[in-house]
Amino acid sequence: MSSRLLDPPATPAATRKGRTPPVIRLLVLATFVVILNETIMINAIPRLMTALHITEQTAQWLSTAFMLTMAAVIPITGWFLQRVSTRSAYATAMGLFLAGTALAIVAPTFEVLLGARIIQAAGTAVMMPLLMTTLMRVVPEEDRGRVMGNVTLAMSVAPAMGPTVSGIILHFGSWRLLFAVVLPIAALITWGGLKRLENVGESQVSSIDWLSAVTAAAGFGGLVYGLSRFEGGDARVASAIVVAGLVTIGVFVLRQLSLQKRGVPLLDLRTLRHRTYTVALIMMSVAFMAMLGSMILLPLYLQSVRGLSALETGLLVMPGGLAMGLLGPTVGRMFDRFGGRVLVVPGAIGIMLALAGFTQVSMTMPYWQVLGLHSLLMVSLAATFTPVFTLGLGAVPPPLYSHGSSILSTLQQVAAAFGTALVVTVMSARAETLKATGVTDTLAALGGMRLAFVIGAVLSVAVVATALLLPARAANSGGHQPVGH
Repeated sequence: MSSRLLDPPATPAATRKGRTPPVIRLLVLATFVVILNETIMINAIPRLMTALHITEQTAQWLSTAFMLTMAAVIPITGWFLQRVSTRSAYATAMGLFLAGTALAIVAPTFEVLLGARIIQAAGTAVMMPLLMTTLMRVVPEEDRGRVMGNVTLAMSVAPAMGPTVSGIILHFGSWRLLFAVVLPIAALITWGGLKRLENVGESQVSSIDWLSAVTAAAGFGGLVYGLSRFEGGDARVASAIVVAGLVTIGVFVLRQLSLQKRGVPLLDLRTLRHRTYTVALIMMSVAFMAMLGSMILLPLYLQSVRGLSALETGLLVMPGGLAMGLLGPTVGRMFDRFGGRVLVVPGAIGIMLALAGFTQVSMTMPYWQVLGLHSLLMVSLAATFTPVFTLGLGAVPPPLYSHGSSILSTLQQVAAAFGTALVVTVMSARAETLKATGVTDTLAALGGMRLAFVIGAVLSVAVVATALLLPARAANSGGHQPVGH
């Protein structure tokens, strides 16, 4: 990249203890805005169906395509982040995001709006691993938990707050306002970031293996697409696409193992040799499946069964989202002081109890109970995500940070798609079965939701099991000191 010649030299990968480096603050802010867009469309679907004359299945593509693009692009970011400077990666990510947002505001048709969402997602896909990789390079190990707490705020609270923010914005105007509000904020953050951002680490020049790039995009993208097809589509076609995606991922993995022998993999799978990283990866994936599943079920329950408006639903789930965000830094400080187990094990148990509580939803469940269970779920996720991210990435050697964060982010998207597909498929199948026995539509929908919450509660047992396998601190084999004092 020619812009690299104009960039200031890279700063040394160190910072004063107890301080969050400015580069991380800038990246957290940018990441919060771009990730917020992943779930901002959920409440807008009824408006879009009317405005653009499309079906619900077609409208869902605005969220599905976002996840699909992320899953296809993120595997390439490990290579990309090693090849370009921090400033170039940031400019690329935010430039794509701004272009997509501007296009979305003026989109005359659904197809143009879909294209805009794909461009936005490509920028978001670069932003997430860039933040994680930079953090691992510049933050001293004894401070990582505290700083990762702020990162969790962006990565977990943004998708949780999306429906609330969109519910409030849609109360005042059309769906275009969602993008019109985000654009100037994102532009301001981009300008501020480029003015103050410094390069971190040294970039390496390496060529890309196109077979790896194509199989990664087709494999992970195909897998997410196949999973999304289970929602109201033909199950046999969806299964075939999922299998094809998995086979392509198999080809991608074999190619990486071959390239690793020459030291030039697109996505370095040697990160998986580190047990703590692999356990953290499994736990994060299952927890994300449970979280996304409940995030989809709860608005459906509140709006379709209980008759609340999008704004009322957004306000009801807002306290949980805010609690999760505000607790992030506190959880991080506790992690630095006491290690991961004291947070992860109670957090995992909290997730299980909240999802078990949601299996009892009814036509008359008091709203304070719904709010309490949702808040318990969000607080428990806050206690879980920060230590899991920090322990997982802290367990791999520094040269593998960009690859470790790319694998983590890719699996997040696959887990989100899988969780969504699983709960929607289970809910629809159960509702149809109940309708066939003469149950009313509303009660059938409620029965479907209860069974879907049972699936979430079962998944959460696996979260508890993996939590018990995680160490208190990441003693890694990368030749640097274990996390902690």
